[in-house]
Amino acid sequence: MDSGFLYALIDKTDEYSQEVNQALIDVYEEVIFPVPAETAYFVSRNLGANSLANFLADIPKMGLIFETPTFEDYTRSAEILRKYNDANIDFVDACIVAMAERLNVTKILTVDRRHFSVFKPKHCKSFEILP
Repeated sequence: MDSGFLYALIDKTDEYSQEVNQALIDVYEEVIFPVPAETAYFVSRNLGANSLANFLADIPKMGLIFETPTFEDYTRSAEILRKYNDANIDFVDACIVAMAERLNVTKILTVDRRHFSVFKPKHCKSFEILP
């Protein structure tokens, strides 16, 4: 799951809110989330400090599997950023790809189809992008 997907779950006015809620219901037991800090930034910037506090308090209740990037994930993220330099890929997206490769994850929960459809992962032909 990427940050934009999680943000759309939190912000009920987000244009993707309904779609991401349904996608999460379909694959809930399999969700791995690597970077809550980026989502926290989006929540704070767009919804304010009270919403950020609510998000942080709710993290333990979400039932997500938090995966910490390894040193190898950071190295692979650097390779991905160099490879896709012209595509304006950010660190979090590169890290998600690196972790997906390491964990053999083929489904990506994201509202960022533009970036994730560009990636050619090492472990599969392409990612299945939901929603």
